[in-house]
Amino acid sequence: MASAVSTLLVLVLLAGALLKARDRDASAIALSTFGLAGARVRRGAVHALIATELAFASALAAGFFWAAPATAALFLAFAAITAAALLSGRSGRPCACFSGRSRLGAWTPLRALALAATAAALASGRLPVAASHYDRLLTAALCVSLATSAALAAALMALAREVGVLRLDMTTRGALEIAGEGPALGADHEWATAMPVGRRALLRLAIFSSEGCPMCRQVAPAVAHVAADPLVAVQVFDEVADEHVWAQAGVPGSPYAVAFNRDGVALAKGTFNSLSQLESILAGARAREGGGLSLAA
Repeated sequence: MASAVSTLLVLVLLAGALLKARDRDASAIALSTFGLAGARVRRGAVHALIATELAFASALAAGFFWAAPATAALFLAFAAITAAALLSGRSGRPCACFSGRSRLGAWTPLRALALAATAAALASGRLPVAASHYDRLLTAALCVSLATSAALAAALMALAREVGVLRLDMTTRGALEIAGEGPALGADHEWATAMPVGRRALLRLAIFSSEGCPMCRQVAPAVAHVAADPLVAVQVFDEVADEHVWAQAGVPGSPYAVAFNRDGVALAKGTFNSLSQLESILAGARAREGGGLSLAA
């Protein structure tokens, strides 16, 4: 049991360190969630985290007496920091736990607490120890095999998700933008400024949907895919629940999308029925924002 627990902790620490090292820039940016200001400070913190996790993993593998309690303290610190960030309303932001793609959620501090408890159990010396060196090696090999199988399963799920996204993209590109429909481009829209937006978001994206619209259900994965981008603040407006917004926007039907800058100026709009068409609205908004909007409809 002790060998299995030690191997598990080593694998977790190695995974965290290697994933951060592979994507150091994104991991450094993610540390801003915890109040670290300045690119140089965040880069230094990422390098320190990588070095610490690698050192603790090596110490656990070597069987140093201090490795288990130090690992427990490290994970306990992670739990406290992530819990404080959650209480500050930063849920959903990058946390750099396993690279910059990790997101802060209710499970994050609980996971760290579970790992801290596991390391504390190992440090207590009460876990059964394999009788021979061969048994310890066999246990470690079994743990590595199980971890590899789990990683392959995760990779397969990620591949299936990407295939699904590609299927959403297999349609004619370009959303249908009609000048006389929807919000006027180049104009301020007060209702758009009420949309919640994160500090990193560059664009606001309003999605107009209807409960009885089959196409809206079909493009829901595309909307969720775009909403996962921290640079885009997405909000869905239902035809019934948000009737007043529909009236102010003057949209012709659903699904319909309007992209705004942070100040609530409409940059692009249109009816869409695929991920590529939704992304074309964002691309048009970025192009017009960068080159200066010359449309006024």
